[in-house]
Amino acid sequence: MPPPPLPNTYAPLLAELKDRVRSAQLKAALSVNTEMIRLYWGIGKRILEAQGEQGWGAKVIDRLAADLRKEFPDMTGFSSRNLKYMRAFAAAWPGTEIVQEPSAQLPWWHNVLLITKLKSREEREWYARKALHHGWSHAILDLQIETRLHEREGKAITNFSRTLPPEQSDLAQQVLKDPYKFEFLSVAGDAKEREVEQAMVDHVQKLLLELGMGFAFVGRQVRFEVDGDEFRLDLLFYHLKLRCYVVIDLKARPFQPEFAGKLNFYLSAVDAQMRHRDDAPTIGLLLVRGKKNRLTVEYALQDIRKPMGVSEWTARPAAELPKKLREALPSLEQIEEGLGTLKIKEEGPRAKPLRLDDPGSP
Repeated sequence: MPPPPLPNTYAPLLAELKDRVRSAQLKAALSVNTEMIRLYWGIGKRILEAQGEQGWGAKVIDRLAADLRKEFPDMTGFSSRNLKYMRAFAAAWPGTEIVQEPSAQLPWWHNVLLITKLKSREEREWYARKALHHGWSHAILDLQIETRLHEREGKAITNFSRTLPPEQSDLAQQVLKDPYKFEFLSVAGDAKEREVEQAMVDHVQKLLLELGMGFAFVGRQVRFEVDGDEFRLDLLFYHLKLRCYVVIDLKARPFQPEFAGKLNFYLSAVDAQMRHRDDAPTIGLLLVRGKKNRLTVEYALQDIRKPMGVSEWTARPAAELPKKLREALPSLEQIEEGLGTLKIKEEGPRAKPLRLDDPGSP
């Protein structure tokens, strides 16, 4: 005999209970992590106090580590090296209740990165908040520290304060960096245009990582038509938090005022042909290579009506690569030329250009 049919309210009830269980599991995990961080901070604090009062040396810490491991064989984390990390952790947060800090909600080895790679409390707090907010893994936090994200975030030269509503302007400013560090832009061998395009696709995950949270990749060399003429966008993204398209125009030379006018044209086309009525205005990011003259950029953006920013981009210096690979790499100018002239071989010479408002557009 088949079971009786379930009421219509069963599925929503089951979903609600599942959410409650997952929420409780997450809170339990966070609670356990917080208690462990408090324990480690307390151990480190007592070691600091004992060293100050009794002049403990490294040998005493080694003995302490051995005795703790003997007493608590099922617990990890009581190595001599880790006890020294605990001591440094307590020294980094003196006279404070650590549970009130963002660090208390981060995994232990995230905190080890913060105390071993950063010198000031302000920098540690900045990266702790960012790691907590964005859910950075240990490897991502390490990368962000190595590339000095706190010195680059929000530093692009923009006209956002004049071209965007106040509630979006500040957020958009913080989304952009200066400079961007594209160390993965190394194309080996006798690269052809198609291979340069493929290299960009292969590294899109690293590209998104450097761009930051919220960027969704839409396409490269996205074509559109204006009055019968065909144009291409180097890179097109959609930002999930800003709720708008972001057009990136990549240049392999220093900033020139005419770059802003061209990007302004691209933004007008995307707004007219692709932007949904619920989307915020499209934003442009001009990435240039080489030192830019800030005043020149500000003059160029002064009367531009579309929101855009200008940042530098850098790649790993060729001198750091093996000689054989270094000699095989195309120049940055060749890379830029390749970005601007890529053709899809399979399309053939008579392929009809796609429009941005065409459902079949990339």
